[in-house]
Amino acid sequence: MPSQIAVVTGAGAGIGRAAARALGRAGFDVALLGRNEDRLKDTARDLAAHSIRTLVIPVDVADADAVAKAADRVENELGPITAWANCAGATVVGQVATLSPQDIRRATEVTYLGSVNGTLAALERMRRRGHGAIINLDLAPSLRGLPLQAVENGSRAALRGFCESLRPELLHDADRIRIVMVDLPSINTPHYGWTRNTTGKRLKPVGPVYEPEVAAEAICRAAFTTSRSISIGPSTTFAAIWSLLGPGCREKRMADHGYKAQLEKTCADTDAKDDLFESVPGAFSAHGAFDAKSRRLDSPLSFFVTSSARAGIAGALLAAGLTGLISHIRSGRK
Repeated sequence: MPSQIAVVTGAGAGIGRAAARALGRAGFDVALLGRNEDRLKDTARDLAAHSIRTLVIPVDVADADAVAKAADRVENELGPITAWANCAGATVVGQVATLSPQDIRRATEVTYLGSVNGTLAALERMRRRGHGAIINLDLAPSLRGLPLQAVENGSRAALRGFCESLRPELLHDADRIRIVMVDLPSINTPHYGWTRNTTGKRLKPVGPVYEPEVAAEAICRAAFTTSRSISIGPSTTFAAIWSLLGPGCREKRMADHGYKAQLEKTCADTDAKDDLFESVPGAFSAHGAFDAKSRRLDSPLSFFVTSSARAGIAGALLAAGLTGLISHIRSGRK
């Protein structure tokens, strides 16, 4: 039986590195794409210790031609691609008024267009066989609309809309290619230390933070699921309740608490390097600096529920609560 082949972008560190390990454990041979060849080779050594075939391809995902050539190389050297996970991303954090158009453009090219480039490369090859899974990353609803995160939110919203239009096209053409969005809460990766940051303060994760292995297991499940999206943790349910209460309430809360939730009290290093235009040198693993506060779930898959199911649960809970309140008020009037 031929091996299943997965491609993971951003595989040198963070979520991508953890996802490569998870997919390898699930039986895939893995092509590792990213800008930093040294870190990709570190990931390959991790997988080789478990007899997993790998292929290291240094590439900037913002370069569509380079991504397409990488996909051809994967199929020539490893075999037909059955799963493609777009984990690469870059952003700039700060108030919109402080951001430069060049930084916004570059972050959009990496996060949004980089995922689109990966999706197109995977589609072209998967359609020859009529099946496969393409996995893209989105923000959990609880993280959407955060102040200081306009660039990340814009890129992820664009990718979400792109995938929503792509799915019916695939259905129309009777292709059994699945497009799965994984809605991620805050994940403990090195990106908090290397993201371009105009706030002057060090960055920290918002709300419950999870280890990258939890995100990796969700990505691995996405390679096999028939769901359109997968969410992690309870924050999606709470965000759905907020949305039912009205955007004004949530925006007021974001304005009051969004800055403090994301920024440390200590000042950021003025000479800190970031990964927006070039990869930050050095050895980085999947984990970031927040292990002490990160959630390590013994059985992460048991906590994964589709986003639509969570929204439905939240709506049902809120409706039940309102019904009970109305009944209580009515009974008090009698």
